[in-house]
Amino acid sequence: MHKKLFNTLVFIVLGTYSLSAQDLYMPRNIRNAYDKETRSIDGRPGKQYWQNRGKYAINVTVTPQTKTVSGTEKIEYTNNSKDTLKVLAIRFVNNIHKPEAPRSGYVSTDFLSTGLVINSFEVNGQKYQLDTKDWGTVEDVKLKTPLAPGQTASLNINWNYPLSKQSGREGQIDSTTYFAAYAYPRVSVYDDYNGWDRLPHSDRGEFYNDFNDYTLSVKAPKNYVVWATGDLLNPDEVLQPAFAEKLRKSYLSDEVTHMATAEEMRKGLVTKQNTWNTWKFEAKNISDVTFSLSNHYVWDAGSVVVDEKTGRRASVQSAYSETAKDFTFMVDFGKKALHWFSRNWPGIPYPFSKMTAFQGFADMEYPMMVNDSSTPDPGFSQFVLNHEVAHTYFPFYMGINETRYAFMDEGWATTLEYLIGIDQIGKEAADQAYQDFRVKRWIFDPSGEEDQPVISQSTQVSGLGYGNNSYVKPSLAYLGLKDMLGDETFKKALHVYMERWNGKHPIPWDFFYSINDATKQDLNWYWNNWFFSNNYIDLAIEKVAIKGNNYSVSIKNIGGFAIPFDVKITYADGKESVLHQSPAIWKSNQKMALVQINATAKIQSIVVDGGIFMDARPADNKWK
Repeated sequence: MHKKLFNTLVFIVLGTYSLSAQDLYMPRNIRNAYDKETRSIDGRPGKQYWQNRGKYAINVTVTPQTKTVSGTEKIEYTNNSKDTLKVLAIRFVNNIHKPEAPRSGYVSTDFLSTGLVINSFEVNGQKYQLDTKDWGTVEDVKLKTPLAPGQTASLNINWNYPLSKQSGREGQIDSTTYFAAYAYPRVSVYDDYNGWDRLPHSDRGEFYNDFNDYTLSVKAPKNYVVWATGDLLNPDEVLQPAFAEKLRKSYLSDEVTHMATAEEMRKGLVTKQNTWNTWKFEAKNISDVTFSLSNHYVWDAGSVVVDEKTGRRASVQSAYSETAKDFTFMVDFGKKALHWFSRNWPGIPYPFSKMTAFQGFADMEYPMMVNDSSTPDPGFSQFVLNHEVAHTYFPFYMGINETRYAFMDEGWATTLEYLIGIDQIGKEAADQAYQDFRVKRWIFDPSGEEDQPVISQSTQVSGLGYGNNSYVKPSLAYLGLKDMLGDETFKKALHVYMERWNGKHPIPWDFFYSINDATKQDLNWYWNNWFFSNNYIDLAIEKVAIKGNNYSVSIKNIGGFAIPFDVKITYADGKESVLHQSPAIWKSNQKMALVQINATAKIQSIVVDGGIFMDARPADNKWK
């Protein structure tokens, strides 16, 4: 073939695919990333993709008398971008507790504190005089010597902050129990589409962090046990010999081991009886570290095989007040969750070495930890734990920007929570829980805030829009896609996306294009329908045309979402049948669909039923 003709054909083919893949609204900064080839329209990281990372060595001391966390840290921060960085954006989420901090809602005085104090700050040996009195949750520090591409800056920081009395995602659980999350100053994310992540934390949205390597040392008084992200490196230095041995055995056992009872904690039998003990942990290539401590919490442990090919196990632990009856099941619940998620959905072995369920108040996920409230219903507590453990994959395995695109993690956690529920309590009960706890609060609320497009940035939508755009609407979209593609194709496509982007920073378009590429289908009609529209769910049987035993059912899509549904047929003799329709029925015409029924006898009634895809006005879904 003539070279000029060949190049022309290549241009036409690639240009056509490019136009197809670009058939989604794309903000200018996102388009620039694709133009610069840091991201690719086939859904892969682009050939120019990069991300920055750090090595954190953190040493903290928790003083129960003053409820203060103080620490020193060394950060080796590497600039892998092609930009020279003239500033470092330093993020400290817990400045949300400062009285003057902007927040998404009202807080009590117990929530308030004085925030972060930086006593010293050095970059490559150069000292900086920083006054943090007016710092918010993220602030720029102008570098005396800019950080060129490929260079590493060495930061040394000495800091302290008070634990808030009111505990939510972090703070004081009780007078001698603390959950310390977001407990250290960090370098904020510098990425290829926004540059520095300077979005302030408002206490409603969630988080966005780089993948870093961490060593964490927590100095706590004797009789305080410390639980944290990462592997405990020195059990023999902090635990009495019998308890250190029990912990080691739990790493290899299917049994639930009662590591420390409330009585053993009260008698001071668990930790080494030094005035202070330093607990050392390590975690690599992870987006955050969190720790907690108590001098009276019960401690359970066990483990489960999460990778059948290698036999790799993950430790499952729990820490809780002796009055929390549901938490006596938490290690067992955690083992079941890790086992199921690893083998079924998403069907990728749990990627970390540990999962700890800590009793607090947040119902919140962290790498290798969850902070869950106690409830009188163990079944509901398991439901919540399943959701939080599912977050291991989204956002922690995938590095998602939750702050801007919460649907990329909450929607998946909601989906996985539903799928594991089918296995644990049966489809009927799981469907009912999903409808009651997730769908109803959205579909039966006609307010305009509910219909904001899912792609809307999470920081820019109302409270109602934030919750339902993050959880239920994207979850229904993912489940609808699963119905349309079938389990095998859906799982293969999901794995392609996850394998390409784990440990990186995917954005929605990376997901959309990756699924398109993996399935070899242009699904932009579906992405536009579910993520870029103001749609909701409302079908109606407009008319039924009868010709002999052939019934033509015209179904109008008033709400607009491309949902799966069943056409339930009841014959005059009482017999019943069901015709299932996948979302593909809406591909050619998203406003109207025609379902043909070749009846075996006279039909008495027809009902259009979306199941968990609940209809805003179900009364017009019936024909007699």
